[in-house]
Amino acid sequence: WIHEPSYLCGVIAGRLTKSNTLGVVAAIPIGEVNRLVNAFKAGALSVNPKVKVKISYIGGWFDPPKAKEAAIAQIEAGADLIFAERFGVFEAAKEKGVLAFGNMSDQNALAPSVVITGPVWDMYPTIKFCIEMVQKKAWVSMDLGEWSMMAKGGARLAPFHSFEKTLPADVIKEVRDLEQKILNGTFRVPVDEQKPVSD
Repeated sequence: WIHEPSYLCGVIAGRLTKSNTLGVVAAIPIGEVNRLVNAFKAGALSVNPKVKVKISYIGGWFDPPKAKEAAIAQIEAGADLIFAERFGVFEAAKEKGVLAFGNMSDQNALAPSVVITGPVWDMYPTIKFCIEMVQKKAWVSMDLGEWSMMAKGGARLAPFHSFEKTLPADVIKEVRDLEQKILNGTFRVPVDEQKPVSD
């Protein structure tokens, strides 16, 4: 459910792109992946309607060489920022001199010079809630999706690290303001699990 911080990454990408072309390298076109890709694209389009997003699926969960190859193809087609839903993209970004976004965890340490930020998934709120319900003998079958949302602490945007000093201050402010609106419920990022169309 980390579509909310994925949307915020899209906003950053939409503001920073100079080519108006972004890339996404993802695993498999299933709901849980598509919602992140669609949110990233929606975030970019919300601030830059001219942006085009090139989307590649590598057909598996872990194939860094294939992901790198897909990223290089996107970069050569004009993409200057790439959402790395899979491992392998950072190597391409470093070689070609473009910036990237990580996924699932704070991945800046893997490539500090290119990874701006990324959506982070934190299972702790979900597990804590489940344990508390079991301890109270109140456990019932339920949809736990809300515990993976930003408002419940289950998702967040990774730190900007060194990019805190190099990103435009107005972009950081815009993202922080939008982040606060998501947290207080005044802005909702739609969940779209349809297979996205590559531009």
